[in-house]
Amino acid sequence: MTLTPDDWSAIRLTLELASIVTLLLLIIGTPLAWWLARSRSRWRGAVGAVVALPIVLPPTVLGFYLLVAMGPQGPVGQLTEALGLGRLPFTFAGLVVASLIYSLPFVVQPIQNAFMTMGERPLEVAATLRASPLETFFTVALPLARPGFVTAAILGFAHTVGEFGVVLMIGGNIPDQTRVLSMQIYNHVEALEYGQAHGLSAGLLVFSFVVLLGLNLLGGTRNTPGAGR
Repeated sequence: MTLTPDDWSAIRLTLELASIVTLLLLIIGTPLAWWLARSRSRWRGAVGAVVALPIVLPPTVLGFYLLVAMGPQGPVGQLTEALGLGRLPFTFAGLVVASLIYSLPFVVQPIQNAFMTMGERPLEVAATLRASPLETFFTVALPLARPGFVTAAILGFAHTVGEFGVVLMIGGNIPDQTRVLSMQIYNHVEALEYGQAHGLSAGLLVFSFVVLLGLNLLGGTRNTPGAGR
């Protein structure tokens, strides 16, 4: 099978989208995961539920409400218009925003679990050494939670690569702008180009298997006695 220029464009756009979204999610998700892991606020459960909502919410439903919010009558759309940024739907920037929300739990939850697993003892030791909360976070919490960050980055990247429903609702199918890999596969199927669709789909299948295998190996390494010494 020979990849067409449109196939390569979709692959490039997908990798670009997934890389940007993963980086932004690690920046945004880290303080959110820390708060969810450490806070005793009564709002903790509600915030955690909102973060996890994309896991159970159908992507088309999430995409529809994002489209409404980003539209000319929506609060986000009116804000971006007022700031001179234009409208987000059917743009690459709109895809980034939608993907951030759609993949948020796949980044926040592994980091949150890593923060919770490390326990209180390392933080208490740092406090006795007169480390400030900020120093404790960067020199103790982040290094101990490193496996969680690796898992979060892998899951966030992979989940963004495979998304379809949200992309369809927010991005549409614009060549070189919003036509990512999942949409290109859909186009091949609609055109009855099953050979092209099979080649791209097989690539995603192998990619997904490698991601899951890597996560399993990572988990096995962490659970091996003496690992990390």
